[in-house]
Amino acid sequence: MARPSFRVFFTEHDNGKLSGVVIRRRAVFLDGPAPATWGDSEADVLAGLEPLLTAAVAGGERDRYLFGEELELRRVAVAARPRTAAGGAWVVGSRTIPLRLGFAAWAEGEVWRVVVPRFGWSLALEDLDDAADVLRQAMFAAMLGDAAASIFDFRPARREWIVTWELPHLARADDGGDDDEEPPPPTVAAVAEDWTLKLRRRLVAPPVGDVPAGAALCAAVDRAPPRSILLVGDSGVGKTALVRRAARHLAERSKGKGAAPRRLWATSAGHITAGMVYLGMWQERCLALARELGATDDWLYVDRLADLLAPQSDGASIAELLAPAITAGEVRVIAEASEAELARGRRRHQALLDAFEVIRVDEPGADVVLEMIRTQQHRKDPEVDWHPAALRRLVALLAAFRRDQRFPGKAMQFLDWWNQDAQRPPRQLLPADVAGAYARWSGLPVELITDDRPTGTPAIAAALAAGVVGQDHACRVVARALARFKTGLDDPERPVASLLFVGPTGVGKTELAKQIATYLFGHAERLIRVDLSEYMTPGSVGRLLEVGGGATSLAEQVRRQPLCVVLLDELEKAHAEVFDLLLGVLGEGRLTDSQGRLVDLRMAVIVMTSNLGAQGRAAVGFGGEAAPDFSAAVRAHVRPELFARLDHVVSFRSLAPDDIERIVELEVARIRKRPGLPARGLSLWLSAAARAELAARGFDAKLGARPLRRLLEEVVVAPLAVRLAADPALRDRPVGVVTAAEAGPAAASGEVGGQLVIPLPW
Repeated sequence: MARPSFRVFFTEHDNGKLSGVVIRRRAVFLDGPAPATWGDSEADVLAGLEPLLTAAVAGGERDRYLFGEELELRRVAVAARPRTAAGGAWVVGSRTIPLRLGFAAWAEGEVWRVVVPRFGWSLALEDLDDAADVLRQAMFAAMLGDAAASIFDFRPARREWIVTWELPHLARADDGGDDDEEPPPPTVAAVAEDWTLKLRRRLVAPPVGDVPAGAALCAAVDRAPPRSILLVGDSGVGKTALVRRAARHLAERSKGKGAAPRRLWATSAGHITAGMVYLGMWQERCLALARELGATDDWLYVDRLADLLAPQSDGASIAELLAPAITAGEVRVIAEASEAELARGRRRHQALLDAFEVIRVDEPGADVVLEMIRTQQHRKDPEVDWHPAALRRLVALLAAFRRDQRFPGKAMQFLDWWNQDAQRPPRQLLPADVAGAYARWSGLPVELITDDRPTGTPAIAAALAAGVVGQDHACRVVARALARFKTGLDDPERPVASLLFVGPTGVGKTELAKQIATYLFGHAERLIRVDLSEYMTPGSVGRLLEVGGGATSLAEQVRRQPLCVVLLDELEKAHAEVFDLLLGVLGEGRLTDSQGRLVDLRMAVIVMTSNLGAQGRAAVGFGGEAAPDFSAAVRAHVRPELFARLDHVVSFRSLAPDDIERIVELEVARIRKRPGLPARGLSLWLSAAARAELAARGFDAKLGARPLRRLLEEVVVAPLAVRLAADPALRDRPVGVVTAAEAGPAAASGEVGGQLVIPLPW
């Protein structure tokens, strides 16, 4: 018989929430409900159950909740017959509704115990095969003559499972068990979590898979004399998961009588300095940490090394306070870093880093990743069947279109999202299902990420041109760059595309950048816009790299959303330091933020705009004008090394009068989609004369199309809003925008020919 432990019966419901009930061996007369709670994950449920179970154990009910036996999870099909109202009386209906009921069973000598935790039922049977019939009778009795709505209490869950929950401090008898353990150091406990304890209590999911670095880390943790450890690898390779593996290793080595307790505490630089507002407070806390950890064999996991080395408000760093204890071997620390962060750290803190044993963590191979995905998905939902081809499709998509992260981290992120997605596909998951789910997760269109739906340069150009008027040449150039991305022929160590849009003001450069974001990621909100005219002075480039404290810099926005379009407006006005920064962005797809961390832009489209060579050129030209070539002007202004990193210099032509009227239609189409119009059933239309008048007055020879939106707000949206506010009952009618001449004397009433009209002031 296994060591006594608790059992939790988990149920996943239609809304994705989990409920957990601690299984009780038997019920007694006037019994209260067993400890139960809700949560978003197993860890949340177990955390909520612990105080409830502690209270039950304190009341002398420990033995009723402990199991040494293996519990079986079984299900029974039941046909329910709820009652209905007929002739003023309740009548049991003839219609049956099939339901499924899950229950737990275990053997006690010659007797089988059966419990249904969802409803608190408890039975004792001679033969477990009788459980189905007995539970059908119990369920029929419970529902006999009951209202039809009661069926919802018995509706089948998405899935049910039983978890073994080890809580040694509650499972032991009252013999002073917890008193034998030393209390945690107060300062350490205030700023860190005991991962060894959380793993024993199943509040932290154990890591999946096995990689060589895991064995190396466990061996380093056991080595005597101890030495601090630095895990070096790219984001996503599983460094934090390895630390959890080390915590589980320490927990297992601490089991048994006579074993010295060894714990692994997890914290970060932010937790260490949290609340330390006065001078000297955080330094005192660091010294207290060193004293307390030096008196134990515990390990301290501090997350990122760069944060530990970063200067605090007074210029000192946490690492400098802990360095003497670390180099002397009194404090054992585990930290993480990338290769670049390690190189920078060695330049400034060579002596400290020499005290660390470096363990490099490499990205696992495809076979290992596939097995990790299978294991993790089985934990989350064992009833989902992933076809092997679907697994391979997922790995291929993540490898091709999420280059900013490594495996297995990006695969685990996708699984976390997919298991909470409201549009989850059927239980049998095929490659096409994976492609659709990945498109929803990333925002990338399905036709761009898979060859199942072929699309070429003309189709991409047409999609872009649908929102950009008069710039067919520019759309074709951009489409060629995106087609390389689809086929995987773009350079994986550079941004998806590096484009410089050049042309007169107001001809659609910014609009095309928005269309790229909409086409690639489904929404223009994926556009990160930076006005480089705000970075004309020396030192201003630092504002692009600020992080933390609510910063909205370029570095912070790209870190939050690596799949994006970065629009850098008015390139020619930026200071030379900005050009230095762009060399790294365009050449390697990376930049370094103010804290020395790398920001990956290899999944971003970089779009820069300029009017070099087009200054003074009118935005409105002649209809047959072809796109000019501004490459020579750009080459004369920017450095050769920056020009060489551009994929394309995209020239924009001046707009023709016909283009301007088409832009009016596009802007009015956007107004039609505003919620107030479809909510009232109003349809907005323009007369040909009104369209021509708006086109003539909404454009400027120097500013191009930019004044048009403001004009539409003034002469169309504002008058319409006033009319709707004055007449809340106005709905289900066409609304016309006409010239003053077309409206005539009837314009004062707002009615022309029985239709509501908005007359222009001209």
